[in-house]
Parts: sequence; C-alpha cells; structure tokens
Amino acid sequence: MRIRYVVSTMLFWGRENHLSFEQECQFLRSMGFGVELWPHMKGGSDCRYDRRNWPRLAAAAEGMLVSMRSRNDGPTLEKWQEQLECAKLLGASIVTDLRSLGIPNEPEPDSYNFAEEVVNLAELNKVKLCLETGRLSTLKQVGRKLESVWYCLDTGYANLDPEFDFKQYVDELGERVAYLHLSDNYGHADDHQPPGMRGGIGRKNWEHLLNVLGKYDNDIIASFEMCPSMPAVMLRQASEFLFDVLKWPDRPRKQPSYAGVAYNPT
Repeated sequence: MRIRYVVSTMLFWGRENHLSFEQECQFLRSMGFGVELWPHMKGGSDCRYDRRNWPRLAAAAEGMLVSMRSRNDGPTLEKWQEQLECAKLLGASIVTDLRSLGIPNEPEPDSYNFAEEVVNLAELNKVKLCLETGRLSTLKQVGRKLESVWYCLDTGYANLDPEFDFKQYVDELGERVAYLHLSDNYGHADDHQPPGMRGGIGRKNWEHLLNVLGKYDNDIIASFEMCPSMPAVMLRQASEFLFDVLKWPDRPRKQPSYAGVAYNPT
C-alpha cells in the first residue's frame, strides 16, 4: 500500500479569489502536498474544468499530484467528457458521488444508464473514478454494478451514519478504497474539522482504518478536506480549551430550546 497526500481547495474557501489559485498551489507544493481541485470557488459559478481554464490549471499545478472533485451541478454527458479530458491532462483521479452520476439514493435496475456511459468515458480517457458518500448498502450495490469504479472513503461521513458505524464502512469498503477524504466531526454535523480533534473520531477508529487499508496493495490518495472555521466552530474550540483543558469555572450551558439554531451565513 502507498498513500500520497493532497489538500482540498476547500481549505481556502472564504479566502480565495480569482487571483489566488497559483498562490494556493505554490503554498501546498512548498508543504509537500498535492492539490484536490473543487470545480469552483465557494459561492462561485465559474467551473475550473471548463476548457478555457485548462492552461492555467496545468501551469499552476505543474509537478504536483492533482485530483479533482467532480462537478456537482448535474453535469451532462458533454460536461463529464470535458472534465474527464481535463483530468487526463492533469493526470488526476476524479472523486464523484451518486447524484453526479445520475444515480438515486435507492437505485433501481434501470438507474445506471447514465452512470455506465460516464464510466465508459472514464475508461476511454484512462481516468480513475472514485465514488464517495452514501448509504453503505447503496455504495456496495453500485460497486457491484460498476466494477471499474473505486471507493473514496470519507471519514467524516462514516462517523455520522445513523445505521452503520465507522468500522463497518472501513471493513466493507476497504478492499476497493483508492481515495480518502480526511476530516473529523463530533458525530452531529459534517463540519469538516481537522482530523484528531478531542472528542471527535476516536484514535482506535483511525488505527483500524490504517490497519484495514494495509491489508490491500492499493495506491491511495488521501485528501485533507477541511473547511475554514465558522464562528460556532471557533467558539467550540475555544470553549474546549478553556473549560476542558484549563478547567476554567462557570462554563456556559447550552439552552435546549435553541438546539436547532445554527449560524450559517451564505
């Protein structure tokens, strides 16, 4: 088994702009990481994978390991062809999901026509497709139908599923995992925190993940998929440090009547 590491451009959301992509790549390259491209900046509509952007992508990421998160705007077969050609140019794998492949959460036998066409295009372009996020039984069903598709195991999502636990995701998908999305959470929301938070995914789960992946001779890309901190996250981290680590007194208590309130500005 070999693991190579990239960082999702999600890391720069809220800070990036149209002039900063080269700086992002230069920063990650200086740290020894590759880059996982998202199709757009947060809140933007311009797709990085449009043909007109290819020269800039290739120049900025020259010499780097590159992977791509597929378009998530209901891409047509023509748009899939365009992003697959972009991936071929960059030597990139593509991480996708059920929706982008046109597969419903509860697929029927005739639900795979569009996905099969996409998979055929990926094979023609020699691009590895990795499927992530979804009900464990559905992912396995799709994997049986689309035999050339690999899995992306998203650690944050695996920590949230109400039906299957983290180790079940690892055990059931491990043999065909070629990609990892590395993030952490407290089991309530997929807020893409850095791995290893106190009170997040337990160390035994992380160790189990590595042990299971080590059984197979897969070439794996592991992407740090982390969002810039929102106010609720910063408050939580500061509170944990003051009240859990330093043991300051009079910790504020959550108000049950406001359990569903969240600050999430657009």
